[in-house]
Amino acid sequence: MKLFFAFWMAIAPGLMAWAGPLLVSPEEVQRSNDADTGLRPRAVTVKDAPIIDLISPRLPGELTSPTRIELRFVATHPSTIKPETFKALYGTFGIDITPRILGVTQITATGIQVHEAHLPRGKHRIQLLLEDSEGRVGSRWMEFQIN
Repeated sequence: MKLFFAFWMAIAPGLMAWAGPLLVSPEEVQRSNDADTGLRPRAVTVKDAPIIDLISPRLPGELTSPTRIELRFVATHPSTIKPETFKALYGTFGIDITPRILGVTQITATGIQVHEAHLPRGKHRIQLLLEDSEGRVGSRWMEFQIN
């Protein structure tokens, strides 16, 4: 068993590089799910706040990794989207995974396209936040299972 573990630890970094960077680690998934009480904060919609449309993946549904994630941002006229304000907060502890997303794609005023989001198996919950030129913040939750 020790020999297998040593072998796995030697090849695992190479496999991770081949598969692509993970947006969250298996440990972060586990800690978040272990601490999740199932309670969800109530969302209060801000009038005329930006809308974050989830184009892909179609939820609910079973997902595999890697998966495509596409978001479209919509502002209320005459305001504009401020892409630099986009935040993605992961799980129960609200881990800021925005820099990890920026490592695999660009965030524009029209949205985001991640062609291959690598995520470990398990339940995932991501809060998305975005501000417009009027200072209004729109938000959206994504909850899904990777099999």
